[in-house]
Amino acid sequence: MALDTAWVTAWINRSTEVISENRVALITLDRDIGDGDHGENMDRGFQAVSTKLDTLSPDATPGDALKLVATTLISTVGGAAGPLYGTAYLKAAAAVGSAPELDGAAIVALLTAARDGIVLRGKAESGDKTMVDAWTPAVEAAEIAQQAGSSEVEILAAAADAAEAGAVATEPLVARKGRASYLGERAIGHRDPGAQSSALLLRAAADTAAGE
Repeated sequence: MALDTAWVTAWINRSTEVISENRVALITLDRDIGDGDHGENMDRGFQAVSTKLDTLSPDATPGDALKLVATTLISTVGGAAGPLYGTAYLKAAAAVGSAPELDGAAIVALLTAARDGIVLRGKAESGDKTMVDAWTPAVEAAEIAQQAGSSEVEILAAAADAAEAGAVATEPLVARKGRASYLGERAIGHRDPGAQSSALLLRAAADTAAGE
């Protein structure tokens, strides 16, 4: 069953809850190798996004909702996360266009565009110990699931599983981008906070698609 605007808004609301629940954990991760503000910034941004959902018109498309997320995060989230996530949602909105519902191919296009937006903005690659290390496995898993004929729910679940594994896999890496790169080998053993928040957001997408 294709996913519509109701799913996107449910995803956004669940994302707000999940980020709030994990705010302190994200702050702790970022304090270890960064500025320590990732959890606070993300929480503030998604709280603002949820408030803005009331301004969506009744005939809003999934793309409209994603664009709302993008513009709100860019204007409210500090640090690197705002522009990175804002670009991700903006590119995702462009990828799905004005479609009223998203099938499996559209879900893959959404995830791919979001990842590519992050890469474009942050100039990071897989293995750099950034959120790309969660997004790229997610995109690859989604592509495989879609090509195998999986449902939209199954595609998102595969993406979330891969993102979570990707976030964990950042722990032994040496950071090559962002403030964590200044630490050199001292960043080894710490999970990238952006990869972790990405995994949380993708799990929220999968859970809401599954009706959880």
